[in-house]
Amino acid sequence: MTDLSNPANWNPATALVHGGTLRSPFGETSEALYLTQGFVYDSAESAEARFKGDEEGFIYSRYANPTVHMFEQRMCVLEGAEDARATASGMAAVASAIGCQVKTGDHIVAAKALFGSCRWVIETLMPAYGIECTLVDGKDLDAWKRAVRPETRVFFLESPTNPTLELCDIAAIADLAHESGAKLVVDNVFATPLQQKPLALGADIVVYSATKHIDGQGRCLGGIVLSDKAWIEESLHDYFRHTGPSLSPFNAWVLLKGLETLPVRVRQQTATAQKLCRYLASHPKVTRAIYPGDASHPQADLANRQMSGGSTLLAFEVEGGKAAAFAFENALRIVRISNNLGDAKSLVTHPATTTHKNLSAEDQIELGISPGLLRLSVGLEHEDDLIADLDQALAATG
Repeated sequence: MTDLSNPANWNPATALVHGGTLRSPFGETSEALYLTQGFVYDSAESAEARFKGDEEGFIYSRYANPTVHMFEQRMCVLEGAEDARATASGMAAVASAIGCQVKTGDHIVAAKALFGSCRWVIETLMPAYGIECTLVDGKDLDAWKRAVRPETRVFFLESPTNPTLELCDIAAIADLAHESGAKLVVDNVFATPLQQKPLALGADIVVYSATKHIDGQGRCLGGIVLSDKAWIEESLHDYFRHTGPSLSPFNAWVLLKGLETLPVRVRQQTATAQKLCRYLASHPKVTRAIYPGDASHPQADLANRQMSGGSTLLAFEVEGGKAAAFAFENALRIVRISNNLGDAKSLVTHPATTTHKNLSAEDQIELGISPGLLRLSVGLEHEDDLIADLDQALAATG
């Protein structure tokens, strides 16, 4: 008989309702919201013991808070991680996960296909502190291998990638990282923790922008870094404690509420995304449609191996370049123009002029970000209404 007292034995839907819950003496049903900066102690001796780590309890909400702790623990149950630290945004999670484990003279290897701000952290911020970086084609295992140096400390990738939904072989890249003594950090936001498990595939650290699917309703910012307890305590904790990228308790509470409905939302959004991909792929004004959950994806076999779903996002290219892409966006009536993703509302963006605008034209083309490429985050609207909206917008492209 299954031991249901152990959260590790729960299915994800159950874990996302009950995981990590702490109840006060009042026995509240919903998680309590602790809007406090600090905590008091019964005695001076108790304060000393808590600061030394000899007594359990909270000290200061910059690095530990009951509501934030519940969010961290619930994510650990879902992800299969031993420990986590929640951050104020997804980019705070990325910058902390990388920055806490490198120093001047170290080297990072990262996939070229990254969100624009992630590229900035790798290409601009890290070199400013004497940390060299090499960007590689994330799909090419030989490129990862050739880039390794004796001083390589971190591998970094996102899969599926933003915005072209390419995949990196996480298990194979994790093996390469470990052979060189490096840690693999995976940004798993496009797959969600429900559709891909980087830690189970060999990654060392997983990061999320909780702003996206985890909230999923456009309400707040948040991020999280998950790993084993030793790495969190030895590499991340002091960096996190002293630099202060912490998540607010209120946002943590909102994200806890978002987690309760995450499986229902992602399941519906994924099913609709699959149908929209098929519609777009058959449209004469669409030159390509990209979706990891479709057999037409060039890495469909890898998607089947390392993902349990095809994502809630897709990308497609309209005939006519930037002018046609803008005409399409401006003609939409249900889908809204926004650079956010993972929301209950369907959202579209033009990556070349928004999320990846800082890349050179050459770098954009190398990554498949053409002037006519659009990224669509599929929401919870009825599929027939979304198809009708896409259809009339495509007709407006001329």
